[in-house]
Amino acid sequence: MATKNNRMNYCAFCGRSQNQVPELIKGPDVNICSDCVMMCNQIMGEDQSAQAKASGQTKDGGGTPVDVTKLKVPLPHELNARLDDYIVGQTHAKKVLSVAVYNHYKRLRQGLRFENDADYRDIEIEKSNILLVGPTGCGKTLLARTLARCLDVPFSISDATTLTEAGYVGEDVENILLRLIQAADGDVARAETGIIYIDEIDKVGRKTENVSLTRDVSGEGVQQALLKILEGTVANVSPHGGRKHPQQEYIRINTDKILFICGGAFVGLDDIVRRRLSRQVLGFSGATAEQRNDELSPAIEPEDLLHYGLLPEFVGRLPVVSTLNSLNENDLVRVLTEPKNAMVRQYQKLMAMENVKLSFTRDAIRELARLAARKKTGARGLRTLIEHVMLDVMFEVPRRRNLTTFKVTRKMVCDQAMQTADDSKAA
Repeated sequence: MATKNNRMNYCAFCGRSQNQVPELIKGPDVNICSDCVMMCNQIMGEDQSAQAKASGQTKDGGGTPVDVTKLKVPLPHELNARLDDYIVGQTHAKKVLSVAVYNHYKRLRQGLRFENDADYRDIEIEKSNILLVGPTGCGKTLLARTLARCLDVPFSISDATTLTEAGYVGEDVENILLRLIQAADGDVARAETGIIYIDEIDKVGRKTENVSLTRDVSGEGVQQALLKILEGTVANVSPHGGRKHPQQEYIRINTDKILFICGGAFVGLDDIVRRRLSRQVLGFSGATAEQRNDELSPAIEPEDLLHYGLLPEFVGRLPVVSTLNSLNENDLVRVLTEPKNAMVRQYQKLMAMENVKLSFTRDAIRELARLAARKKTGARGLRTLIEHVMLDVMFEVPRRRNLTTFKVTRKMVCDQAMQTADDSKAA
């Protein structure tokens, strides 16, 4: 007769004994095996997914469902007005971004909006990722950063130049998803409703159209790795970045509801467009190179991007293409003074912290814009020029307590430009 201590225990659900299961969890009057526990968890997870889908919520790979009906997204004209406060020009690009962002979040609510409408219930709106094409310094990254301030959704910026194929030195493409999760404070479900901006996307173009014996791990390989993420898939992300290990715990995130915005300068793309349009002009013309390029920018077609080195599958996942024009001298004058975060205002704030009122003459601002336009570095060149002009001022002002005002003149800008040119020649 068996005693109480060596009595055989059985699972109350499947009826198997403790010798037939991996582990038996014992309770006061009833027992359950580990296999039945896992099956119960699976059933509960399926029920929660069905409830989240019916209520218009998104379900992530491990977080709490997010109610997409509570997302507050500005209307297109409101979002465009906010972008106007910080970015000069680029009217078409701002309109494209405003509409795309608004439609993206309408897409997330499509299941709830037409739940009882037979005409639209079975129609799935596909995701429209965006490609921004424009020269350096025209405001591509600034557009993305300003969007981050305008929207109450997770937002991250990644650089395509650091990405490589899995298994090679560099960052895996899943790291761009990890940055978005970190921007959402670890909330995976909230990250699934976010926006990712991938900068320098033109740098992952194929280096040559000829077949090479060596793998293009930072070019074509990155494009192939990005395909599924852009289209929508459940990706496994390493919690701390770096390489993946078989025994590692992963963060599962669904990229189907993430909006991707890619940007790049695409140097030389205008030549490809010009050859396709057969508009190569012999001799001289009155238009500058920048004006000719701006005229060709709206004519960019998918085949031009294919010739540049992007894969057909990659181009197909970026259906919305918007071009940004280069900034001329008048635009650069506005960049210095008009935006809320204008460079002149930034330096005035720096000087105000030293109790000095800083001002720029109109001729000085015009000269700065002229020099930056000549260097063809866009708005970025303005920062370098002002830094050179303000170097001695910012060095002297903190120790001169009796100074209350300071004015930057055109002569100061010209003298600094000549000194910089002389230093370059001497070097």
